[in-house]
Amino acid sequence: MAMKIDSTNIRELAEILNDTGLTEIEVEGKDMKIRVTREVTVTQVAAPVAMAAAPVLSPTTAVAALAEETPAATDASHPGALTSPMVGTAYMAPEPGAADFVSVGDKVSVGDTIMIIEAMKVMNPIKATKAGTVTKIVAIDTSPVEFGDVLAIIE
Repeated sequence: MAMKIDSTNIRELAEILNDTGLTEIEVEGKDMKIRVTREVTVTQVAAPVAMAAAPVLSPTTAVAALAEETPAATDASHPGALTSPMVGTAYMAPEPGAADFVSVGDKVSVGDTIMIIEAMKVMNPIKATKAGTVTKIVAIDTSPVEFGDVLAIIE
């Protein structure tokens, strides 16, 4: 059965994409091939482990809430923020059951190991980039971290 290429055929394929949620469809005959694709934008949103219903805010409350600075934004702009150089899993101790490398209140020197990030089965020590006192540990033991996430604050 020879298929004639016209806008009706292409529209039908596009409708199939929309109806099925597919991003690409290809039809091939003896002497022709039609491929229809659509671009999908994926937005990645970090979600808490336990999902809770979001409160309904009035427009005034919503604007006020947006105006407040979040703790994560404050940590990221802190001059003593130690950020993750890679994606991986954070570990606070050298092995399970061992004492953490550092705790809040500990004094550290440049080059002291603060934690380990496991990436692709390689344990990467995360070292202090400045001397001072650890005032906050943001990363959670055995939790994933992303590139640029604040791991700790050293003042």
